[in-house]
Amino acid sequence: MVSEIGKATILLGVILVILGFFLNMMPNWRLGKLPGDIFIQRHNVSIYIPIVTSVVLSVVLSLLLWVVTSLRR
Repeated sequence: MVSEIGKATILLGVILVILGFFLNMMPNWRLGKLPGDIFIQRHNVSIYIPIVTSVVLSVVLSLLLWVVTSLRR
């Protein structure tokens, strides 16, 4: 029981550190306007396709979930 509480506390701490890092760095990052994101603007139509932003978010979330699941084992 005590080891489970310890693991949960460590997990919560890691999540808070990662969340704090992202919240502090987010204004400096141009997330959503990365090189490789496609933006097409014609007369009355604008199309935005965030390809690179989607890949970056996918990698970050995959790593985060990998850490969470490996701590639970």
